[in-house]
Amino acid sequence: MFKKLTALVMACALVFGLTSVAGAAPAANSKREITYKGQVYTVPVKTDKIVIVGALEAMEDALVLNFKPLGAPTTGGTFPALFSRITKGVQGIGEKTQPNLETILKLKPDVILTSTKFPAETNEKLSKIAVTIPVSHISTDWVNNLKLLGDLIGNKNAATQAVLQYQRELALVKKTLAPKLEDKTVMAIRIRAGNLFIYPKDVFFNPSLYRDLGASVPKEVAAAKAQQNISLEKFAEINPDYLFVQFSPEENADQPKALEELQKNPIWKSLKAVKNGHVYVNIVDPLAQGGTAYSKISFLQALKQTKLYKGK
Repeated sequence: MFKKLTALVMACALVFGLTSVAGAAPAANSKREITYKGQVYTVPVKTDKIVIVGALEAMEDALVLNFKPLGAPTTGGTFPALFSRITKGVQGIGEKTQPNLETILKLKPDVILTSTKFPAETNEKLSKIAVTIPVSHISTDWVNNLKLLGDLIGNKNAATQAVLQYQRELALVKKTLAPKLEDKTVMAIRIRAGNLFIYPKDVFFNPSLYRDLGASVPKEVAAAKAQQNISLEKFAEINPDYLFVQFSPEENADQPKALEELQKNPIWKSLKAVKNGHVYVNIVDPLAQGGTAYSKISFLQALKQTKLYKGK
């Protein structure tokens, strides 16, 4: 009778997906299927053997979940200070856009997280090493991205809590900022290689500004299909009331004084945002991607310290 009862319990465990029965641990090679962005992937039940390749969005999610990957991309040969909390002892696997396949192979990962910015052939090569999941760089996918990593590492609760934290904080910040942003032109730009870049409405910090905080989408942003270089003269025609600027030395190695020179330019000085003291430079880490839980939470927290938020 006891043997029959034990067999029945074991069968139920298999049907309902229980991870252990009568103290028995799941098999080391236990697999399951997860769905992300309409694609089904077969992955371990839980794993910490994850290599992040190129997907800085996934690196920011790892920060939120306090997860240390097996390998991660470098910038100029080192890990950005932004990720110092989760990169001590981690293997560098090459630059963001130039992963070292041999190094990744030696790490024997269970899962590789790449970026949707990567060409298909790169992801195909990586998929021969391990299950490869291209993580979306579109900001509006931030919840799905965070939950993907939380699911992989067995920490879905932390991912959910981070989303709830953002929603709570957004409700408070929006109450103050939404009236101030109404009928104003609000822009977020990044300076790269000494040039100004704007982004589509669903990329970078734009969803935070337009979808979450309610600012109107400028027609130039609405028309952008990808990261877009814009001349200072053309930008001056937009003439934003509030302007957020991201400038990283790593992205301007050949033009280290680009920001300083821009700020001296008479055309720049003529902008409404400049004249009224509403240009906010690097209020979050300049390498922050903008459309992740980490970026969005950090951005809200930083906004509360600005003249825009505190002033009348």
